[in-house]
Amino acid sequence: MKTYDPQAMYSDWMSQLVNQDKWQEWMKPAAAMNHLPMMDALKEVGAKIDPAVMSQLQGDYMREFGKLWQDFFVSKVPDFSDKRFSSPDWHNHAMHAYSAASYLLNARFLMAMAESVDASEKVKQKIRFAVQQMIDAMSPANFLVTNPEAQAKLIESKGESLAKGISHMLADMQKGRISQTDESAFEVGKNVATTEGTVVFENRLFQLIQYTPLTKTVHQRPLLMVPPCINKFYILDLQPENSVVRYAVEQGHTVFLVSWANPHESLSHVTWDDYIEEGAITAIRVAQDISKQDQINVFGFCVGGTIVSTALAALADRGEQPASSLTLLTTLLDFSDTGILDVFVDEMQVGMREQTLSQGGLMPGRDLASTFSSLRANDLVWNYVQSNYLKGESPPPFDLLYWNADSTNLPGPMFCWYLRNTYLENNLKQPGKLTVAGNHIDLGKIDAPVFVYGSREDHIVPWQAAYASTALLNPKKKTRNRFILGASGHIAGVVNPPAKKKRSYWTNSKLDAEPQKWFDGATEHPGSWWPEWAGFLGEYGGKMVKAPAKPGNTSYKAIEPAPGRYVKVRAD
Repeated sequence: MKTYDPQAMYSDWMSQLVNQDKWQEWMKPAAAMNHLPMMDALKEVGAKIDPAVMSQLQGDYMREFGKLWQDFFVSKVPDFSDKRFSSPDWHNHAMHAYSAASYLLNARFLMAMAESVDASEKVKQKIRFAVQQMIDAMSPANFLVTNPEAQAKLIESKGESLAKGISHMLADMQKGRISQTDESAFEVGKNVATTEGTVVFENRLFQLIQYTPLTKTVHQRPLLMVPPCINKFYILDLQPENSVVRYAVEQGHTVFLVSWANPHESLSHVTWDDYIEEGAITAIRVAQDISKQDQINVFGFCVGGTIVSTALAALADRGEQPASSLTLLTTLLDFSDTGILDVFVDEMQVGMREQTLSQGGLMPGRDLASTFSSLRANDLVWNYVQSNYLKGESPPPFDLLYWNADSTNLPGPMFCWYLRNTYLENNLKQPGKLTVAGNHIDLGKIDAPVFVYGSREDHIVPWQAAYASTALLNPKKKTRNRFILGASGHIAGVVNPPAKKKRSYWTNSKLDAEPQKWFDGATEHPGSWWPEWAGFLGEYGGKMVKAPAKPGNTSYKAIEPAPGRYVKVRAD
């Protein structure tokens, strides 16, 4: 085995970091997005912690800290439980065990202080987030000098692990992001996004894919799927065994799907109105034309659900009702509760974005990806710092993380409108408050039965916020609405195929005004919620007819095979 001089390598590593022009650029997105709520929170906190509460916290801390010191001096290994310190290396040596235990004690004390601040809930949420970011970053697992696992690997490999770690870090600095998977193991169209289909329409904002039937007969009304424009559509078509797209095709639906363009400078002036008119409404019209159906089943996921619901409301204002049914997965229409993302949205931060982007420019996908990673920093940032850099391990191939790294830009004007009118001012839920694509927006005028899905552990769209859509849609005919709650989070809860027989979901036909009351009366079912959705779509798909022999029609001819060109454009 080749040998290395760890001290010389470390010195060389640090000199390279100092001289790397990309270092600051690489760190800028995370620093910018995390610094804003921290500084904002600290500036806003004029309130103090109640002296009695602070005294109690200090007393509790000193007692626990004193016990920890006593255990240390008598060589008693402290007892602690945290997955970051689960390796025996943390428990078999008193110094490392004490390091982990004291860190966890300090973390608990800091979070208790954050919880005790006398301030508004919005400010407290920012403080909690800022403190948690600091706590996560300062874990002894994140540093070579305090990580016994990394040190053991360094000795065992005679320095090779550190050499590989340096190589991984420098490669990531060139890419501008931390590698979470072996990206060389995947290629869009080869082993992800492989469901057979054809691009039958394209404009500057999207390509429309029509998927090849897998059944001899299909429902008369097609299904139009509108994914989020904030990332690539193939989260709905990763592998054949977990593809939402393929599942819908297998159920006998003619599936059309919007593949959004990854904006570059030519689209830097595109607005929210453009995404509604040239995007969702155009996709609806093409699907209607090709299928020769006045009504179609419409599907929106996350931001895609917000876009397609706005489009249907605009069409309703024009006297059109093209949706036979509407499916919304982890979608916000009422932005009263935006979960942890609320720490990034206030008048100052939105105003800053408007100053730089509202008249043109791009919101980089890298900044957005950094923001979402910071919401789960231990899992999506520091975990890879430890394994990739400190231990020199190469991340294994994982299709979901490959998709997660394939970020998309957003046009500045569109992004600013979206931030202000949804997250900041919550205007979308107010009938007639907004005018989009020349039409007054009233979600209550959409005349279609609705299937609403939320994920119980979703940190991006809290399930209670997804549930709130049931009050906005069909306000006079709420029996037309269904709500399904799935286990797990924003992505894993959605991508849960029946064949895996994993997780569970909850149903309750009575839509109470309070989401918790709905849940209290709900029934839990094992497995996937997809069959529930398939049954819903089947009700509104129309009669069964012979599957189309070829995609498109005389007006919309085949352009290229799925997944098309647009999805392959990288934001890097």
